[in-house]
Amino acid sequence: MSSDTLQGWIPQTHLGRLVAEGRITSLDEIFAQGYQIKEPEIVDALLPNLKQEVVHVQPVQRQTDAGEKTSFVVVAVVGNEDGYVGVGAGKARYVRSAVLKAIRDAKLNIIPVRRGCGSWKCACDQPHSVPFRVTGKCGSVQITLIPAPRGLGLVCADAAKPVLRLAGIKDVWSRTKGETRTTRSLIYATFDALRKTYQILTPFDW
Repeated sequence: MSSDTLQGWIPQTHLGRLVAEGRITSLDEIFAQGYQIKEPEIVDALLPNLKQEVVHVQPVQRQTDAGEKTSFVVVAVVGNEDGYVGVGAGKARYVRSAVLKAIRDAKLNIIPVRRGCGSWKCACDQPHSVPFRVTGKCGSVQITLIPAPRGLGLVCADAAKPVLRLAGIKDVWSRTKGETRTTRSLIYATFDALRKTYQILTPFDW
């Protein structure tokens, strides 16, 4: 808790107090007990090596009595490249403010990602790909992530790569449907697919 970003943090939730007191020391415990993260400082405290990346910036204009006003919508991804990733969006008049809002939102939306080696061509038993085929959707966009052998890389649209990379996925095939030129929808569809790696039960979960 010595990080500069946590200095002066006064937890506002029960979970925040448990983390600040050292009674919860990992995100694994949080998800295992079914807590909901409502303070981004919790993620800062438990994942000090968290990386962040802005993946989409879109100007938005609205008409007012004083004329057109422009604001910015930003989508950001955070992850530790080792099984945790979050995606968030923020809107503000200035890009910097929108970026800060998006990063905060991404931390609150962080999820665990199950990784493995589900490719019959590899079977190395290392957590470098997705363990099985998963499909995510957002709007009209649908993406299916398919296990791939080691060394293949990320065979997917550019918009999906930061989400996969920050989640710790190094090799994957993908198939997309719908209006894939909608960058924001493709990012969230990829995030939805990764979320389902833990929603789908496997024989090891019984």
